Amino acid sequence: MASQNADPAAARGPPRKAAEPGAGAARGSVRSRLQKELMTLMVSGDRGISAFPESDNLFKWIGTVDGAPGTVYEDLRYKLSLEFPSGYPYNAPTVKFLTPCYHPNVDLQGNICLDILKDQWSALYDVRTILLSIQSLLGEPNIESPLNTDAAELWKNQAAYKKRLHESYAKHAKSQEP
Repeated sequence: MASQNADPAAARGPPRKAAEPGAGAARGSVRSRLQKELMTLMVSGDRGISAFPESDNLFKWIGTVDGAPGTVYEDLRYKLSLEFPSGYPYNAPTVKFLTPCYHPNVDLQGNICLDILKDQWSALYDVRTILLSIQSLLGEPNIESPLNTDAAELWKNQAAYKKRLHESYAKHAKSQEP
């Protein structure tokens, strides 16, 4: 039988570390961050960009980016999907074009080659930054690092590029009609 002077803490085993926040806590902080970003985006007044959660899932958004005035993408609107990982904002979201986008830095599946979505990601970036960067990328592609080599080659001839771009966009728009 154990002596009455035994330390009760010793009977429980080694001391435990303070509980680390679980997935629920992490998702809660991500949820809070995304709610703040949604409000910031809604009041920003930025022209040509918008994004909202898809249904009631705060971790999946649908965004839109309009081509900037003075670029070959002017008057074109693109839909994107944004999926936020549980490690957001320390891990970049997955962003893809839903509207087919003929562009040197966008492949046929809608994947985007943009440094801030890959190796240059920072927790300081937000949805607004992402959408503004994509809007800028439309008019100023990096043809040195293309995902679509055909578009990168054609970019050098702006008149031919614009014709091909608008044909591609019109084809998609026609396929979306009821």
